[in-house]
Order: sequence, then C-alpha cells, then structure tokens
Amino acid sequence: MTVTDEAIEKIKGMIVSGALRPGDRLPKESELAAELGLSRNSLREAVRALSLIRILDVRQGDGTYVTSLDPQLLLEAMSFVVDFHRDDTVLEFLAVRRILEPAATAMAAARISERELDELSERLDALGDAPSVEELVACDLEFHRAIVLGSGNSVLCSLLDGLSGPTTRARIWRGLTQQDAVERTLREHRAILDALRDRDADAARSWATVHIASVEQWLRTRL
Repeated sequence: MTVTDEAIEKIKGMIVSGALRPGDRLPKESELAAELGLSRNSLREAVRALSLIRILDVRQGDGTYVTSLDPQLLLEAMSFVVDFHRDDTVLEFLAVRRILEPAATAMAAARISERELDELSERLDALGDAPSVEELVACDLEFHRAIVLGSGNSVLCSLLDGLSGPTTRARIWRGLTQQDAVERTLREHRAILDALRDRDADAARSWATVHIASVEQWLRTRL
C-alpha cells in the first residue's frame, strides 16, 4: 500500500466511523496530518483523490468538506469510468443491465404512480407505429429511465444511467439492421407498461428481461 493509499484509508475510516459526517469540514491540514500520522504531502494527495470521486469537496479559500455522500453523487465517478469502455465490453454492460433492470422494473410495479404510467403511455402513443431508429432509441432511453426512477431506488437509477450509454450504439445498430427490431421493441415496451399497470411484478420483471436479453442475444450473433 502506498503512502497516499494509506492516507485515503485513514480519511475513509474517519468517515465510516462517523468521526467525519456528511457536510463536516475537515480539520486544518497541519492538524489532520498530525492526527493521522501522515505527511502533509500524502494528505494533500489523498484529499485530491477523494475529491475526484466526490467524497470530499475542496472549496478554495474556505476549506475541505465531506460531501453529502448521496449515492447519485458518488456514482458519477462510475459514469466517468464507463466512458472509457471498449466496444468489446458492450456485451458485459448488457449482461449487467439484464441483471439489474428487471429487478428495478419489478420494484416499480409496486411504486410507480398512475400519473407516471399515463405519461409513459402518452410517449409511446406520440412515437407512433413507425418511428425512425433514432426516435425509437431516444424514447427507449427515456422509457427505461422513467421506470427505474419509478422504482424509488436512487442507487439503481444511478447505476443504470451509467450503464445505458455504452449500449446506445448497439441499440441503434440493431434498429438499422434487424428487420423487425422497431416493431418488436414497441411491442415489448407495451407489454412492460401493461404489466406495470396490472401491478404484476413478476410479469414486469419477465418482460424487462426478455426485452434486454433480445438486444444482448442479437449482438452476440454479430460480434
């Protein structure tokens, strides 16, 4: 373990133990370094690293604070990492999405409001029966995000937001090359929506799995 890693672990320990809480200001650099038995340089590097992943907030001229530690804030760092994915990892992103999104869809069956369901239905109606691939994919992204939001789980929402980007190109590619992709996607969206209206968590989970797995299966045959 490097000196900087040790410093990171010690600051993390203070936060986990409750010695530092969300919104707290860190002691002065010299005081904190002495308290933790660190050099000021290694402490400075640790603070810089923790600020990059949104655990600490360095405010120029004011001090360093523990952030809110809100899951959505912390998971922004994952989105940054995801942006560097390689094309050959898209199947792995789809596999993770296939595990997480059906669970979120099942949760939404009990929590999503009738008003939110009406809005989803209106979006599908506005899309029509023969949208362009670009229109369909844009609607697809919003459709799934609204359902995951309806699950009431902010961690799942942030995770799936991060996983969505790398799969967008695959969705467009499928829409352009697979003969019945647009029709099939619209049909599956309606089935998911019907299951949510029926408050049938098992059916919602099953249709979400089928929907995501169909993209994954298609991509496997093309790679």
